[in-house]
Amino acid sequence: MHANLIQAQNKTVISGVINSSGRPIPKAVITLEPSGKTILSDDQGFFSFSGISNGSYTIRITNMGFKEYIQEISLNGHSLQPLRIEMEPGIDLKEVNVTSRITKSNPENLVNAQYSAMPVTIIDRRTIELMGSRRLDEILKEQTGIAIVNNIGGGARSVGVQMQGFGSEYIMVLIDGQPMVGRNNGNFDLSRISVSNIERIEIIKGASSSLYGSEALGGTINIITRHGVVDPQMQATLNYGSLNIIDATVEGETPFLQNKGTANIAANYYRTDGFNTNSKYIQGTTSPPYDNYSLQGRSRYQVSENSFLALSGRYGLRRSFMQKDFGLGHISGDHQDEQDLNLSVSFDHRFSSNLRSITRYYLTHYSADMSVAWQQNNSAVSQDVFKQTLHRAEQQFSYSSNNSYQLVGGFGGSIENMNDDALTGANSLETLFSYVQGEWTPFKKIKAVGGLRYDYTNNFGGRLNPSFGLQYFITPKITFKTGIGTGFKAPDFKTNYLVFYNSNGNYLVIGNAVLAPTLQQLQQDGQISEIRQYVLNQTAGNLQAEKSTSYNAGLIYEPSKSLKIEGNAFYHKITNQINSIQVATGAGNRIIYTYQNLPEAVNKGFELAIKLSPLKNLEISAGYQYLIAQDLSVKDSIRAGKWPYNQNIHDPATGNSYKPRPSDYWGIENRSRHMANASIFYRHDPWKINANVRVNFRGKYPFGDRNGNQFIDKYDIFVKDYVLTNASIEKQILKDHLTIRFTADNIFNYTDPLMPGQPGRILLAGVSYRFFKNK
Repeated sequence: MHANLIQAQNKTVISGVINSSGRPIPKAVITLEPSGKTILSDDQGFFSFSGISNGSYTIRITNMGFKEYIQEISLNGHSLQPLRIEMEPGIDLKEVNVTSRITKSNPENLVNAQYSAMPVTIIDRRTIELMGSRRLDEILKEQTGIAIVNNIGGGARSVGVQMQGFGSEYIMVLIDGQPMVGRNNGNFDLSRISVSNIERIEIIKGASSSLYGSEALGGTINIITRHGVVDPQMQATLNYGSLNIIDATVEGETPFLQNKGTANIAANYYRTDGFNTNSKYIQGTTSPPYDNYSLQGRSRYQVSENSFLALSGRYGLRRSFMQKDFGLGHISGDHQDEQDLNLSVSFDHRFSSNLRSITRYYLTHYSADMSVAWQQNNSAVSQDVFKQTLHRAEQQFSYSSNNSYQLVGGFGGSIENMNDDALTGANSLETLFSYVQGEWTPFKKIKAVGGLRYDYTNNFGGRLNPSFGLQYFITPKITFKTGIGTGFKAPDFKTNYLVFYNSNGNYLVIGNAVLAPTLQQLQQDGQISEIRQYVLNQTAGNLQAEKSTSYNAGLIYEPSKSLKIEGNAFYHKITNQINSIQVATGAGNRIIYTYQNLPEAVNKGFELAIKLSPLKNLEISAGYQYLIAQDLSVKDSIRAGKWPYNQNIHDPATGNSYKPRPSDYWGIENRSRHMANASIFYRHDPWKINANVRVNFRGKYPFGDRNGNQFIDKYDIFVKDYVLTNASIEKQILKDHLTIRFTADNIFNYTDPLMPGQPGRILLAGVSYRFFKNK
């Protein structure tokens, strides 16, 4: 690459041509940090940044089939000698390992994935586009070690995520480093989020509370929205296909005020008719039709040579209605309207090339109105109006010294409020936090990352979470990595204060903090037939914060520029895991539940990943995960012969019964022992065609306890193993202004009544038009 730096009116133009072996590289992604400006090289490999102030910058260049290139440059008002750099052929796994090279940063957040002791996966914007995915859950379910879980019922349905055995309630979802709120039964609904305007997705697998605080007990999904622009441009995209799916997006970006500021905005409309995976027994849909609207934008303005002011916002609205016919004239219909709003403002100031500060304020608000009614007489069955608001302020600092170490520190606080018709005695949740995190290179072959964070909540006091990771470069081709991280999660409003009755299931859930007075009132009203006093004495008011410790260790082997292999073993120990338990029986055989802490649970296993580039513009990748997820207290109770785990196991095939053994315990529901994926991505430059095929396998997993012995054994109900095959092809024409795309998901039309959220074959045709000025 030849780069020329030209001084003009106290501003500088940075331009160049990207080459490899004397040939230009088109469509390379060039990012200038910390300005956040991003452009693509043209067909001749040319690019140009204009209106750049003096200061220190990092040029980052990525392109499929080549090693990522990073170069630090300083502009001081004088022209520099042209940089003569060529892109090196090779591949990069989308895996950032413990303390690998600097990862792409979010310009409004100094805390990023490079400080995690746990493995981090990066999914970039171009990969998202090539996959043809429309919602966030569709992207995540094709990643190694991640499964999508569905909670679909009257008045409460969502598409959540499971990572390395951790359920959705333990995975924190963030936008630009700020936590999103609004969960149904613990699941953050990933289908609420459109992939339009997403720059990349950072996924941390394992306890990461030292980075992000409570709820990051099992990992995080950080969505980084698009930021930075050099030239004005706009893109309009329309997809239409099966289930009358319409996915329409308009995106625009432009610099303003003589390139001192940048603005990005995107609007998306998505709708679907829903689908039914159990038409034999249910009329209507198992996954509801809905309309989804979202608007998001981000703006950054250079106040002075060393200061930036940034604003970002997102608004989402989803409306859905689902009807179910259970026969005999019993038809139910439920409405669910959801709205969420996220607003952020930050001030970024660089005191010197080594010291930087960011001040941030963040507001997020979520509301859901869920109601269920019998259709034949329009009588209400249940209604739940839920609102949640979070205010958060944070001050961050970063310091680096000659590339030997980098430190980030900060402090802040948040106030969270919930308003729910079914919440009793709930107060606001107030949190204070402080942290320090960093990267250190004590020796040439060793890099280390570490973090220490203290969180204080008004309900559960303080908690200190450390993390530490180490990377040792054994040879130029072999790297060893290991790490340990901790996490915690304080009981939320619903586990403490929710009093909720489900009429379809005839059960009542009482929050732990209000359990004793609620049961006393029900007993006075004659609504209690039996109380399990030992459970009440053990649980009432005694709910503790959940804690986890994650360990990982692995090797990276890179025998050539075109092949990379990685293996990683993990062990997650969870104590005080919160689970439901029956505490009483009400009138009419109504089951009454509350919440308790389980002594200890373990998720353990290993992951393998391989990436191969045998030819130019061809990338082949594959991943595999083996997982054991078990509640150790169940095994201990079986071993000790304690009720209810001392009941005999019945074999329906032979009719025999036998006393349970610890080895008969299969594990926690909805966890597969085996998961795998493979993909092929290919670009044919002369025809400007991109094509890919992706295959995802999930092994069988337990669905429910069929024989009533309160734990999963091999004779219970399992979802069968299955394979989903997806493909996409796109063609660019009209000098890259117009893109035509065809997408096929679940090509072989696999469905299962026990998987109500997995649709059959989906075929989509799409067209995108980019409005930009030709070079």
